Amino acid sequence: MEDTSTLSATKPIRCIVKLGGAAITCKNDLEKINEENVEIVSSQLREAMITGSSSRKVLGMDWSKRPGKSGISCDADDFEDQNLDSSSFVVVHGAGSFGHFQASKSGVHKGGLNKPLVKAGFVATRISVTTLNLEIVRALAREGIPSIGMSPFSCGWTTSERNMASADLSMVAQAINSGFIPVLHGDAVLDDLQGCTILSGDVIIRHLAAYLKPEYVVFLTDVLGVYDRPPSEPNAVLLREIAVSVDGSWSVVKPTLEDMKTQVETTVAAHDTTGGMATKISEAALIAKLGIDVYIVKAATTHSSRALSGKVRGALPEDWLGTVIRFVGEGNSNC
Repeated sequence: MEDTSTLSATKPIRCIVKLGGAAITCKNDLEKINEENVEIVSSQLREAMITGSSSRKVLGMDWSKRPGKSGISCDADDFEDQNLDSSSFVVVHGAGSFGHFQASKSGVHKGGLNKPLVKAGFVATRISVTTLNLEIVRALAREGIPSIGMSPFSCGWTTSERNMASADLSMVAQAINSGFIPVLHGDAVLDDLQGCTILSGDVIIRHLAAYLKPEYVVFLTDVLGVYDRPPSEPNAVLLREIAVSVDGSWSVVKPTLEDMKTQVETTVAAHDTTGGMATKISEAALIAKLGIDVYIVKAATTHSSRALSGKVRGALPEDWLGTVIRFVGEGNSNC
């Protein structure tokens, strides 16, 4: 039985943002962050949160020493003019080149904590993903965003045969109430039946969306959106709009299937222990079934900036490149 805490968030959630692992890390370089993308995305998030006549001056909150810096500085008076609507956002990020190698090498996602290799891999995976989480929190904090890193394992999230079993959302709710942005991540967690597994960021977002009821969800990826086949292939078609019906199945609205030469394909990288694009689409469909529009868009672009700020809600602008997945109610849908 799935266990959740009673939420008491005092403000409605505007948006849950997923920072895709392939967008925020260099996926072919082990444990290397895509510094440029992370910096741009952090800035775009700050812009999306600015309300009223808030100062545009960035007041950093990472007061720790950084390489190449002699010290830290903080002018207390500057913080009186800050007005970020931060508590209406929640951030979840994937692992990318952090964690996946360790999990795949040791078989953490398959369970078996009684095996020394799996137990070692569990520790190694969590070291890797929490290291990335800290760096994402620091990047957001440097943009003046009051971010708090939260690990599902430490918050008591567990699974049963790889399905969500327990998710204590009390700390997430308290952070939101206190004006912080919770920053969660894909994590190695305990499993009631197989000992342990990997809980993906996409599953975490679906669970958060069900209880926080955001106005919309944005997935930031390393490609423009969902394609009918791997985007590196010739003539790959960007799917602009996907409709989800009552039974949770989905079909392509724009372009129509008649305009496409193939059915939709999903691929998973050999080292990906969380399901890749196949999981992303299925989890997004479950979110859309709740009546929450899901936007999948390339990170660090003008298109991602518009999606984060809510400027593409409703009828899609013709010049916006990305994919929206939304609920359409009754009707047949072919997968």
